[in-house]
Amino acid sequence: MAETVALVDYGAGNLHSVENALRKVGANVQVTADPDDLHAADRIVLPGVGSFGACARGLRAEAGVVEAMRERVFAGGAPFLGICVGMQLLATRGLEHGETEGLGWIAGEVRLIEPTDIRVKVPHMGWNDVALTPHAKDHWVVEGGEAYFLHSYHFHAASGKDVLAMTDHGGGLVAAVGRDNVLGVQFHPEKSQSYGLSLLQNFLEWRP
Repeated sequence: MAETVALVDYGAGNLHSVENALRKVGANVQVTADPDDLHAADRIVLPGVGSFGACARGLRAEAGVVEAMRERVFAGGAPFLGICVGMQLLATRGLEHGETEGLGWIAGEVRLIEPTDIRVKVPHMGWNDVALTPHAKDHWVVEGGEAYFLHSYHFHAASGKDVLAMTDHGGGLVAAVGRDNVLGVQFHPEKSQSYGLSLLQNFLEWRP
């Protein structure tokens, strides 16, 4: 039987486009907000667009989902992928429209992008390079290349060891984070054409 990828349904705007992209690379996708499904899933993907606070509240409004994700990922060892705000929610806290508690899976905070060059506009929108750091060698899912970004806030990791890739938009911005079986990407694989599909395929084959 094919592995099941649980795609967490908590009202995230990019849910269906992520679902379609996962199915395109052959994933057996289950769109769900049922804790029992998450406990049984082989892999978990957390999408997300919009504000950190709204996404955090939406996720926590789904009874038992955060607890089920945590148990399946940390006790059960299931590979986890967070996309865009789904990646940002891994942080300790977000500072968008006040302070909101994150999942705290990877220490850091999500801050407003403040370019050093005033000619650079926010949000960071469009295609940009994904440049690997030396720490990416243990998380081969993320490759160097070019991906589609759309965000005004960025993940500031407490430890550089958790940063797998960077991009540049008036200064360095974190493009991917990871630790053990937890991975997050700031860009949108579902909008990144062949590069994004390759990343999702890698995620399906990843055995951390």
